[in-house]
Amino acid sequence: MLFRTSARLMVSAALVAMLMACGGGEQRQVIQNKGSDTLVNVAQAWAEAYQMVDPAVVVAVSGGGSGTGIAALINGTVDIANASRAMKEKEVEMAVAAGNQPMEHVVGFDALAVYLHADNPATHMSIDQLAEIYGDGGTYTKWTDLGLEVPGCQGQEIVVVSRQNNSGTYAYFRQVVLGKEGDFRLGTRDMHGSKDVVDLVENTPCAIGYSGLAYATDHVKLACVDTGVGEECVTPSVSTASDGSYPIARPLLMYTDVEPAPHVSAYLDWIKSDQGQCIIKEKGYAPATDVTCG
Repeated sequence: MLFRTSARLMVSAALVAMLMACGGGEQRQVIQNKGSDTLVNVAQAWAEAYQMVDPAVVVAVSGGGSGTGIAALINGTVDIANASRAMKEKEVEMAVAAGNQPMEHVVGFDALAVYLHADNPATHMSIDQLAEIYGDGGTYTKWTDLGLEVPGCQGQEIVVVSRQNNSGTYAYFRQVVLGKEGDFRLGTRDMHGSKDVVDLVENTPCAIGYSGLAYATDHVKLACVDTGVGEECVTPSVSTASDGSYPIARPLLMYTDVEPAPHVSAYLDWIKSDQGQCIIKEKGYAPATDVTCG
């Protein structure tokens, strides 16, 4: 049974060692926090801010993808696993078999944005169009198949940018766009990190990619997305992620053991507090609770 609650940056091993060695280091406690590349920037910001809240606790943050964090939680090598997808039933079973009872914490919401090159004339995409571009057997291989001509895109071949398959972003996009039984087409460019997707799209006129909203820059376009003919096209934003109107909005999660250590529990309570939630809002995600930030 999975317990739930409602509501390439990292702290290096060297930095953790240094902090542990500084005054009173023998009393410092380290929280190991690993997982989602979508969450790694905000997790780092939380870790840094928490040093001012409780200097006796050091939070060591690393990415690697949701699957990597969840695997570490199953193996008992991290205190907190960051995830941009829910744990699978088999992962929960593996954790329980290893003596760990996972507990899910919703710490925010994200709009999984569809990124286009700045010169791409497209302004919106439907879920069906995305499925034809990304899906195995999809019929859209050129921008001209969508009635578009992209300046600087030689041959108009669509460069399909995705994530590696241990990514929660990959899993969630697949679920929403391709369906439970759907799969990605062969030949996608699978990027290791969220920022890598946006960087490739920015520099490749033919490209389309998907990534977390917080990685948006002024050098790429965000497509509004609709779910079908006659449906409203919704632009990804903090507000449309919060109210669920954006079709590819998702919760951002942290997993711990059902009975985390007191210092881990205190850290999670702080993340869910107004101070922690204002940090996630500042980083471009929707907070899990209504907050007023200065």
